Amino acid sequence: MRNSFVAAAAASLATLAAFAAPAMAQYPDKPVSFVVPFPPGDPEDVLTRMIAEDFQKEYGTAAAVVNKPGGGGGPFPGAVEVANAPADGYTVGSFVIDVPVVGPYIDIPELNPNPFEPLGIFLTYPFVIVAYGDAPYDTMEELAEYARSNDVVLGHFGNFLIPTQVTMALAKSMDFSYSADAAFDALDCNTLASGDVDVMNGTLQSLLPCIDDIKVLATVTDKRIPLVPDAPTVGEIEPDLDVALWNGLFVHKDVPQEARDAIVAVAKKTMESGRAQGFATETGTGVYWQGAEEAAARIAKDEETLGRIEAMLAE
Repeated sequence: MRNSFVAAAAASLATLAAFAAPAMAQYPDKPVSFVVPFPPGDPEDVLTRMIAEDFQKEYGTAAAVVNKPGGGGGPFPGAVEVANAPADGYTVGSFVIDVPVVGPYIDIPELNPNPFEPLGIFLTYPFVIVAYGDAPYDTMEELAEYARSNDVVLGHFGNFLIPTQVTMALAKSMDFSYSADAAFDALDCNTLASGDVDVMNGTLQSLLPCIDDIKVLATVTDKRIPLVPDAPTVGEIEPDLDVALWNGLFVHKDVPQEARDAIVAVAKKTMESGRAQGFATETGTGVYWQGAEEAAARIAKDEETLGRIEAMLAE
């Protein structure tokens, strides 16, 4: 009898405790921000907006892209904002390769050690090295010859960024240098047409309005871009510089798995959608979904390539 009474009392207490304990909210139960550390308009922004829209439709929770351009600081001020946000899955970084590969090594306390883990990589930029149509050179070889005896100004997104490092290292491997360089928040047709720079590295997508008025000298991609098939990759010109510029989704290392799974489920579906694949065809952007494990391996390989680039520039 006593044992039955004790058991019944214990069950009653357990039931009361269950009612008294606060219920854990299911993710997501409040707005989610996808931080893009560049101005609107480039591929990472366009595709992240698709993810945010699909996320909102899927879960009925508000989701929006927040653009946090950093000027000459590239994507790092935006990355710092994600690093400082609560590790709850409600602030997601849409980061270019430079954030995990360069960020931990450039004396930014919030990024060292690397606070992020990849959810996945979803695009390869159609990154190009371009000149305006009236430039007196049509290829990287002709640019190298011209720059040895003439001033050539380079425009880029930031000195520490991988496209800039690749562009500088390519120049060094071809025995020339730029007379000056400058960082811009946005690089587009107007940047070249205004004469502010002679050569720049930027995304082909932002240059489509003037595609007939520019010369694509090389692409910073792992294979040639179908929209400009005659332009060689940097890797074709200098194999040690073979690297592609990509963008992925990242969260703080302490973000719960439930939140990660919910974000990934939508992002993967978005990249497989007709509108994302249509964007790829129109712009030359590589659009796909590469999961967390493969993304981590890719980052490790890119770190090795960056080491070679740094060694080349230090010589």
